[in-house]
Amino acid sequence: MTDDIPASARVSPGHDAGPATVPGWWLFDGGTGPDVRGNNRVWPPAPPWRAFNGGPDQPDPPTEDGEAARRLGAGGVRLLDRAALGMVNAAIVLRRPLLVTGSPGSGKSSLSYQLAMGLGLGRVLRWPITSRSTLRHGLYDYDGIGRAQAMLAAGSAGAVRQPRDPADDSIGSGRTPPGAAPPVGDFVHLGPLGTALLPHHRPRVLLVDELDKSDVDLPNDLLNVFEDGEFTLPELVQVRELTPRARVNTADPGGKATVHNGVIRCHEFPLVVITSNGEREFPPAFLRRCTRLDIPEPDPERLAELIAAHFPKEVPGRAELVERFARRRAAAGPLAADQLLNAAYLLALGADADGPDTWSDLLDHVWHRLSSDTDTG
Repeated sequence: MTDDIPASARVSPGHDAGPATVPGWWLFDGGTGPDVRGNNRVWPPAPPWRAFNGGPDQPDPPTEDGEAARRLGAGGVRLLDRAALGMVNAAIVLRRPLLVTGSPGSGKSSLSYQLAMGLGLGRVLRWPITSRSTLRHGLYDYDGIGRAQAMLAAGSAGAVRQPRDPADDSIGSGRTPPGAAPPVGDFVHLGPLGTALLPHHRPRVLLVDELDKSDVDLPNDLLNVFEDGEFTLPELVQVRELTPRARVNTADPGGKATVHNGVIRCHEFPLVVITSNGEREFPPAFLRRCTRLDIPEPDPERLAELIAAHFPKEVPGRAELVERFARRRAAAGPLAADQLLNAAYLLALGADADGPDTWSDLLDHVWHRLSSDTDTG
C-alpha cells in the first residue's frame, strides 16, 4: 500500500517517521505537543481542484499565544481514535473544511488548537458564530466614517493629495507624508476568515465555532469563498490604480498584511475546523464541500487523561471523581468535560473536606444537566 502513496506525501529522508502504526500519508498524529513529523514533513501537493495560486506569501504567522495551553492543559490529551484521526488527516490533505460535531465539552474546539500545535502552524484564528454573524464579518470590516473624518482633517490642515506613481514602494507601506490623509488600508480590518485566506506557504488554522448558531444563510454564503479560496475588497479595488499595494490590519494582534490590487487569494487553503452542536441541519451543498467528523463523548480513560493534562500533580480522589462523573452522565444525560474539570479543581482545593453530603450538594450544582435552555458554553 505504501507504494501507492505519492513520494511528496512520504516522510522526508532522515526524519522520524513516528510510531509504526501511523500511516505514511498522515500529517497529524493526534498529539497536542509539537510533532517533528508535522513540522518537517514534505506536505503532499493539493489536489488540482484545490490548488490556489495566491501570493506573494505573507510572513509566518504569530506563534501560539498560550490559548492552546489554556484549553488543552500542559500535558495534553488525545481525544481522537484512529478512525477519527484518519478523517482529520483526510481533511488536511484534501484541503477541505472539517465539520466537527459532538456534544458540548467533547473537544470539538480543542481540535483546532491540537492541529496548530502539532503541525507548527502558529496562532489559531477563531471566529465565534452568533445569530448575527455574516460572511462580511468573517472577511473584513471597512471604517468608511473613520476614513472620511481623516480626509476632512487632512483637508482642513491644508494637505493637498498629489498623484503618486503606482510603482512607488512607499504606497501602502505605512509611511504617510506629513499632513496627508492616512492610506485607505489603515481603515480595512480583516476578520478571522479574511486573515486565514492570506497567502502563506503553510495553511493558517481557522476555528469557525458553533456554526449551527448562525443565520440560515451563512453556510450557503460560505460556499463560494471555500470553493474559490479568495475574495475581493471593493474599497481597495476602487483605488488600485493609485494604490496597487495596500497595508491592511489583520485579525492577529497588531498584525498587518499587504494586499495586491484589492484581492486576497490563498496559497495554501486554510485548515478550517467548523464546530456544531448538532442543533440544526446544514444544506447538502455545504456538507458536500466538508469532511465530516463526529466526536463521541470521552470515555472514563480519556476523562482521566484530561484531568491529568490540566493537573500535573496527582489530585487525591481523581479516579473516584471520574467514575462518579461517568455514572452521573449516563443517568442524567450529557455533561461537558469542563464540568468535570471544574469539579477536579474544587477537589484539588479540598472542597470535599466538609463531608460527603456537602460535597455531593456542590457536585449537583457543578454538574447541572445541559439542556436546550441551558447555556452550554
